[in-house]
Amino acid sequence: MTTLTIGDTAPTFTLNDADGTATALADHRGRKVVVYFYPKAATPGCTTEACDFRDSLSALAAAGYAVIGISPDTVEEVRSFAAAESLTFPLLADTDAAVAKAWGAWGEKTIGDRTFDGVIRSTFVLDADGVVQRAEYGVEAEGHVARLRAELDV
Repeated sequence: MTTLTIGDTAPTFTLNDADGTATALADHRGRKVVVYFYPKAATPGCTTEACDFRDSLSALAAAGYAVIGISPDTVEEVRSFAAAESLTFPLLADTDAAVAKAWGAWGEKTIGDRTFDGVIRSTFVLDADGVVQRAEYGVEAEGHVARLRAELDV
């Protein structure tokens, strides 16, 4: 699996959001974007991370950043998650994991004694032209957003 590095142009995508509306990375051209991949809606780690982004959204927006979350969940699962946690940034349904694979956020992972392919929790920061400024793979849900904000000085 190819991973993205600083200076790469982020792969484009168009995915459906919680309302079933097609949302493209190109819709955010001209604005800095934080794109994060999470494994499964409404699970403890993913909820922690999403709520941390929700609670940091105004500070990130004030610094010029949009936030987009992507998971292999269905539109219905994303909709339910967004509603349950009052998430106001786009959550996108990558049901075939094609975007996660293109961004290098899909691969082998082990939980307990089980090994399988799935989303590797990853976060990318893009500049206004869609060029990768940060690429982080295998991040921990807890404390990740606070660390990212500190590193971005937001």
